Amino acid sequence: MVALSELVFGPTTAETAAMLPRPPRAELRRRFPRLMFGLFLFGLGLAFMVVADLGLAPWEVMHQGISGRTGIPIGTVGIITGLVVLIAWFPIGERFGIGTLANVIFIGVVIDLSLWLLPDRLDSSALRWLAMLGGLVLVAIGSGYYIGVHLGPGPRDGLMTGLSRRTGRPIGLVRAIIELTVLGVGWLLGGTVGAGTVAFAFGIGPLVQLFLGRLSLPFVAPAD
Repeated sequence: MVALSELVFGPTTAETAAMLPRPPRAELRRRFPRLMFGLFLFGLGLAFMVVADLGLAPWEVMHQGISGRTGIPIGTVGIITGLVVLIAWFPIGERFGIGTLANVIFIGVVIDLSLWLLPDRLDSSALRWLAMLGGLVLVAIGSGYYIGVHLGPGPRDGLMTGLSRRTGRPIGLVRAIIELTVLGVGWLLGGTVGAGTVAFAFGIGPLVQLFLGRLSLPFVAPAD
């Protein structure tokens, strides 16, 4: 089975581990629509989870908490947070690509537009659970599309892998520390923690692995 890190970043040789893949122009034209479609599904899935009000992913708990305290829309908070995290890449030596920049901006825009169109709340318990679980699946499918084009990791993924490489700690441990930290901050700020948070924590990894294996395009060596 291909490792998740290899599906995301391509073959982990000494050369490719130090830089982002830059596919030829023809490959970029092929991959960019898949990137944007994946980011759209990702943002829509997160919006569904917000409307479900059964608990959010750790980063979204923090974004929601900040949004509640400041009045800034949750998607916009996500954009601002993504930019701040991207700045933190420079000391740890991460390099971004077009997919990274699109991730920072487009997901937040989709979340805010979706929440503007969707109802503020769902009265039916069944609909809330359907929205939460459907949102989780959409996030996983979107991840399969946007990660699988190898145009650059999202800012939070890059922070995780960069810190892991710099500290020598396992990616799983670094991810756990980061996500528990933002989850705690978000909960203290009033973000929603619940069944959706637990479902995301245990379900997103296997689901992303599943869809990456089906939606990922072959890694293409950087253009000269």
